[in-house]
Amino acid sequence: MAGASAPELSIAVANAGGLGACGALLMQPGKILEWAATVRAASNDRFQLNLWVPDPPPHRDAEHEARLRAFLASWGPPVPPEAGDATPPDFAAQCDALLEASPPVISSVMGVFPPEYVSRVKARGIAWFAIVSTLGEAKIAADAGADAIVVQGAEAGGHRAAFDAARAEQELVGLFALLPAVVDAVSVPVVATGGIADARGVAAAFALGASAVQIGTGFLRCPEANINPAWADALRATTPERTRVSRVFSGRAGRSVATAYVRAATADDAPAPAPYPVQRGLTASMRAGAAKSGDIERMQAWAGQSAALARNAPAGELVRSFWEETQAILA
Repeated sequence: MAGASAPELSIAVANAGGLGACGALLMQPGKILEWAATVRAASNDRFQLNLWVPDPPPHRDAEHEARLRAFLASWGPPVPPEAGDATPPDFAAQCDALLEASPPVISSVMGVFPPEYVSRVKARGIAWFAIVSTLGEAKIAADAGADAIVVQGAEAGGHRAAFDAARAEQELVGLFALLPAVVDAVSVPVVATGGIADARGVAAAFALGASAVQIGTGFLRCPEANINPAWADALRATTPERTRVSRVFSGRAGRSVATAYVRAATADDAPAPAPYPVQRGLTASMRAGAAKSGDIERMQAWAGQSAALARNAPAGELVRSFWEETQAILA
């Protein structure tokens, strides 16, 4: 979860028997190594590092971006023309940093790693987990040599894992329809994620053939997650229908709380979002201001459809309770 990967959360999860994780999308190589060293020093060394596979360079439209800047000015400070020029860190350098950090697992999202990088990962004895959102993507990842397939259901919070950004909203498949289809189609272990936030969801995923589950939103209210208090508080009241998939924060489709900004920016009379990462740059000042003031209505508050199940409890306590309660259900 890029932007919500506090080392303390992964340390607590790993020490309780789970696998910690870091969404490294926005991190420079040095910060990736620093994060890994911090978690390794205080845990049992069970963690994964995740990177986005980059999209092609975005198409820029200066006239349209001007309309977006005017719209966003009503939600935050004026947006300068150069705001859309922001770019993510260098992908190749990040990939090298992941190898240097040498975690047990490296994971990909938004596509598969290039074959030469997969070879380098496996030569280091590192497992590659590929996150997918459709059956077709799962088959591509398995054929590319993924050691495990992480199946992201449409219920998941945050960005959609779609390989083709343009099709993300058209291929929203629920986890419990997608999971057994992938389990039946591939020969590697399958990890289920999306809408799982308690033992009932874990047990259901296991019953449908998952070898493991991945939980995101379900940990966001833990003190170790260290997210903005207004975001954490909002999750308590976020019913499944109060989340929405949109592109209004980053230009890539993602599920968030349906805040006032999200509703306004997805209205018929609002300008369409710019592509990623242009939209992310254009909304940066609004998002920063909202975080500083604790204004949930303008905040980038990612949330899965089971957000209200998230508990304000220590992460290690949640991991242990999930496992104990799941065993009881399955017994």
